[in-house]
Amino acid sequence: MKKIGILTSGGDSPGMNACIRAVVRTSVHYGLEVYGIRYGYNGMINDDFVKLENHSVSNIIQRGGTILKTARSQEFMEYEGRKKAYENLKKHGLDGLIVIGGNGTFTGADIFIKEFDFPIMGTPGTIDNDLYGTDMTIGFDTALNTVMEAVDKIRDTADSHNRLFFIEVMGRDAGFIALRSGIATGAEDILIPETPTYIEELIETLEKGYRKNKQSGIIIVAEGDELGGAIEVAKKVKEKLPNYDTRVTILGHIQRGGSPSSFDRILASTVGYAAVKALIAGRRGEMVGVINREIAYTPFHKAIKYNKGINLDLLDMARILSS
Repeated sequence: MKKIGILTSGGDSPGMNACIRAVVRTSVHYGLEVYGIRYGYNGMINDDFVKLENHSVSNIIQRGGTILKTARSQEFMEYEGRKKAYENLKKHGLDGLIVIGGNGTFTGADIFIKEFDFPIMGTPGTIDNDLYGTDMTIGFDTALNTVMEAVDKIRDTADSHNRLFFIEVMGRDAGFIALRSGIATGAEDILIPETPTYIEELIETLEKGYRKNKQSGIIIVAEGDELGGAIEVAKKVKEKLPNYDTRVTILGHIQRGGSPSSFDRILASTVGYAAVKALIAGRRGEMVGVINREIAYTPFHKAIKYNKGINLDLLDMARILSS
């Protein structure tokens, strides 16, 4: 192992730069050359490679986003695109690759390894926290704090005007952001993709709060909620409770940005360092995560296939504490 590449793929998440920094500096320490591949798998196909040195990653640990840029690659989903990417890796003399991303990133890497027998290790970069094989993913903690700060501010105006706010957070297939942020902000209810949404129960919860003189409220809705997100939920509640002054706020991509928290910087540094050492040791086809504060290696197909699972007891706790 003399030369390795690194790329970020899929949605960006705070802490990706910290992981890039860890990979580059660990590689240099062990005598490896490192090439950054810009715009994810598209960069592999389009030969967008740049050599990285220690100074290349100075002053980036605190920055959100990714200095290598990112993209979702349709071309990489086809064999011809992957073949072109492989040819570019060999042209630059690369012996291994580290990819930072989520489900789509690891799916592509898993296929690539099977087709071209090329060593790849991955680190979990996604705010959704939906990857099996790690307690937390890079960016999840920062996204939670971003949501918490936004909801705290919204609650101020909700309380001032006696309004009911439906706040939509990211989570098309997983409700980790909604659940944790709902607990942290004392939301009156939390709606997530993993559980059915019963409008009648939500109405009952709101009416019960009204009888206890609750004049305002916050409902956290994951974008993948079965009713179709915060706008649809708010519409159905308004039909049943026309006297409520309701508002909808969709936090959107604000959740992906910003300077990473200390937790995300440390997590990203830890898994980036471990991924380089794993490549040197001959490992491949695995995501490097942290479980119970220990480094864990999970095959790509397991990280993608298995459901991490929501702790439904936390949902019950949130509803009890907000009553």
